[in-house]
Amino acid sequence: MLSKQTVAYVNEGGVVAYPTSTLPGLACLPNAKALDRLFNLKQRSADKPVSLGVLSMDQAETLVHVPQKVRLLEAAFPKGGFTFILNALEPLDPRLGGERVAVRCLAHPTARQLVETFGPITATSANEAGETPANTAEEAGAVLGLPPHAVLPGSCPGGSGSTILNVTENEQGVEVTVMREGIIPTRSVVQWWKNPT
Repeated sequence: MLSKQTVAYVNEGGVVAYPTSTLPGLACLPNAKALDRLFNLKQRSADKPVSLGVLSMDQAETLVHVPQKVRLLEAAFPKGGFTFILNALEPLDPRLGGERVAVRCLAHPTARQLVETFGPITATSANEAGETPANTAEEAGAVLGLPPHAVLPGSCPGGSGSTILNVTENEQGVEVTVMREGIIPTRSVVQWWKNPT
């Protein structure tokens, strides 16, 4: 259960550190005020968009177009293992990708609680640009100087982040390109895509 202080903080444009099924994330609402704070906190260039965390591909479809084969791919692997770059239904803030938005179905119970409370939230790693991610939300929050109510405790498995897939559609159908290999190996993606089961 999120505290009233945390809920109010996020609603006012605050940024919180939270655990995910891979590495700690930073959550804020996908509005201009909150994104200003997030990008300032991460010292991240505005031309490097951040992803959005959702509960399911159904929820993702309120923001982006999700081809059926992408739904099947997401369902075939552990939840939280992929981030998909997809066509936005309507252009979003450029810091969320504009017309091409990255979405990730979150698996960690705390991360899902955030989305259940606020709707889609940012799902970028909880570290300054170029720095090594922490293994716990508490550690990430301390490094970033977040107040206690802006840190949702929880450890993460660590290691690789999610595997980022760029999804495009053309006359030949739907294609995926691995933009960053993460917890799900490229070869597993390629093998499944050729022979979906």
